Amino acid sequence: MASNSWRMRLDRFFHRRLANPISTRTPGQVLLETTGRKSGQPRRTPVGGKQVGRQFWLVSNHGDQSDYVRNLMADSAVRIRLNGQWHHGTAHPMPQDDPIARLRTLPTMNSAVVRALGTNLLTIRIDLAD
Repeated sequence: MASNSWRMRLDRFFHRRLANPISTRTPGQVLLETTGRKSGQPRRTPVGGKQVGRQFWLVSNHGDQSDYVRNLMADSAVRIRLNGQWHHGTAHPMPQDDPIARLRTLPTMNSAVVRALGTNLLTIRIDLAD
């Protein structure tokens, strides 16, 4: 558990302080917008994944320990920015899905980071409404 705690703290620091502030301003970056479970305010998180038909698939590094996953579990209505366009959708945590197998179908670079820093992988499927 200590190893996972250290990895989670490192990952959280890296993403919150370094990667996310830059990524959220990058036009091509996929952004997931959830509603804060406590604040009720929109929360945007850069994510990696892949659109397959009318669904978007991603794997969370820390499963239900990730704030954005906690937010979407409290309110599954989300928005996602794909190719510069915002889409409404409904998020579904998929604990029965094999996240390692799922990562093999997603973009290689993001999948490598998720595997390296992840502590409790969880597949998320977003059904796109528009």
